[in-house]
Formats: sequence, structure tokens, C-alpha cells
Amino acid sequence: MFYDLSMKNMRLPATYKIIVYSLIFVTFVACGNGNQVEGQIIRPSTALPNVKVLDQQFTIKGLNRDRIIRVYLPEDYANSTEAYPVLYMHDGQNLFDDSTSYVGEWGVDENLNQLAKESGLKLIVVGIDNGQDKRMNELSPWENSEYGQAEGVEYMEFIVKQIKPFIDSTYRTLNNRENTAIMGSSMGGLISHYAIYNYPEVFGMAGIFSPSYWYSEDVFTFTKENPVPEDARLFLVIGKKEGNAVDDTEKMYSHILATGHPNETLKITIDQEGEHNEPSWRKQFTPAIKWLFQKQLSEK
Repeated sequence: MFYDLSMKNMRLPATYKIIVYSLIFVTFVACGNGNQVEGQIIRPSTALPNVKVLDQQFTIKGLNRDRIIRVYLPEDYANSTEAYPVLYMHDGQNLFDDSTSYVGEWGVDENLNQLAKESGLKLIVVGIDNGQDKRMNELSPWENSEYGQAEGVEYMEFIVKQIKPFIDSTYRTLNNRENTAIMGSSMGGLISHYAIYNYPEVFGMAGIFSPSYWYSEDVFTFTKENPVPEDARLFLVIGKKEGNAVDDTEKMYSHILATGHPNETLKITIDQEGEHNEPSWRKQFTPAIKWLFQKQLSEK
């Protein structure tokens, strides 16, 4: 997990946040990538065999940073001719593998394998690794006076114009907006919100977990001025134990409704025990998938 140490409900002095964030980052680099470091224990990979780290690294144009991409395929992909919906997710290090996650993974692979057995719903998931110390900048299209310049426009162009075309040309995908979703938590929730509003012709669904709406008030103006199509499915998740973020998420829910978006394609879940961490997001992952991909499930 990459903590958003600037969350309003944490109320930490800026210098303290920077020191703690640096310590977390150093710890992750030292042991979170699963490599042996003196005095550290190698954590075994927990990713299932149908998760692959692509050999090719991709460079984010405009930022000149390489990025690792992780791909989950349905278990029977190799023995099938079927084409699949695609879910794009941020913070790829935290999705499939304990050895690359700071404090635990989402269990995306385990959850989707089980869901496929139970319901027949099968997806391709593309995990885009975060930029570590650049994460907060990359995951916002709006500048923040404390955290600096915005790089979310370049990051989302990278996904839409580089990663998606590669995925669609390499794997059997259903590449229309009705079968393309985006999902993330915290700052990843913020950029997922931006993604579906800025690229409604690309993404028809968004899972917005513990969104960092505090980061910029511009997200509310942007939402009002750029309403998404009525069939765009938006799933908001927030934990009751996330402090002021609960109010921000409820405010956004009301804000979206005020743009004329129908109740039928907008959902908010307030997890009474939910916190700002991977275990909470893991718990809500499958319910979010079932709701977002309701149409695909109904066809099974």
C-alpha cells in the first residue's frame, strides 16, 4: 500500500508527512519488491499462475518514466477463443502479489478466479504499477499546493493511447466502452473518477474506492461541467473509519446525482468497518465487480 499521508483526517504537519512517506518508500524499495536485502526476509510471491508481469516496459510519454505492467488472464484463456472485458487498475504492485505490496494485496487474481467458477464472469485485468515517490503527482490531473504539479493528464494518456492499444492488439479483448472499466483506490480512486469523465468514449465503468477528493476542489467543477453518459456505471466505496473522506465521497455522490446521472447506474457503498487500506478494498472488490459488470453477468 502507498499511503496518502496528506489525507485531511490525518492532520499531520507537512514536514512529518514527508519524513514518514520517505521511510515508507525506502522500506518498500528495500523489501517490497521481493528482492533479498541484508537483514530482510524474501517474501514469496503470492500471484497465481495466470498473472504475468510483462517483459516489455512502457515509457510514459511526457514524463519519460518506465512502467511495469501486470496482466491477469482468465484461467482457461489459453484453451479458449473467447474475447473478454478488460479492467484497468492502478497501483499494480498491490493487486496480485504480497511480495510487491507494502502491507498486503487486493487478491484480484484469487477473487476473479473464484468469481469465474461461481458465475462464469471472466475478465482480463491490466495492473499499471505506480510511480512510487511520484505516485501522488501521477494520479491527479490537478495541481496541489502542498504536493506539487499534476501529471495525471500524461498518466491517463499513457493508459488510453499506449497501454490499451497494446492490450487490445495482444489479447482477445472486448474493446468497446461497454466492456472497459477502470478502478483504483485513494489517489487511484481520484484518477479513476477523472478517467471516466475525461474519456467516456473509452471507459463505461469506474470503481472509485476511497477517493482522494480532498486533493483538489477542481474535481467537483470538472464533474459538473463534464457529465458522463447515463449508462456509465460509477461505483463509489468509502470506509466509515476514513474520517473526512466519508463526507467528501457523500458530497460527490450527491454532486453526480445533481448533474442528472440516474440512480440506476450510480452506487455508493459505505463500509461501516472500512478503513483506508488493502484489506478493506479487497473485501469490496468482488461486490464492485458484480455491480459494474452486471450486464455481462446477466448474459452468463
